[in-house]
Amino acid sequence: MSPETSDLLKRALALPVDERAALANTLLDTLESSNESVSLQEAWDAEVARRIADLKAGKAVTVPWEELHRELLAMVNER
Repeated sequence: MSPETSDLLKRALALPVDERAALANTLLDTLESSNESVSLQEAWDAEVARRIADLKAGKAVTVPWEELHRELLAMVNER
């Protein structure tokens, strides 16, 4: 990493959280071509639609939040 980039990173990390998030999103947007971004959004839309359809058809297995929360806490505590 060049000294200029390192300095820029240090200054960016000193920003408030919301400004860092906005900066990160802006930088990420410059890395994606518009075609990739559209196809990625289409893929997410299709996945969401599939999951909703599975829920409505009774094909999806759901877990109550309390149970999931207990399992997640157990996993974290095992580390």
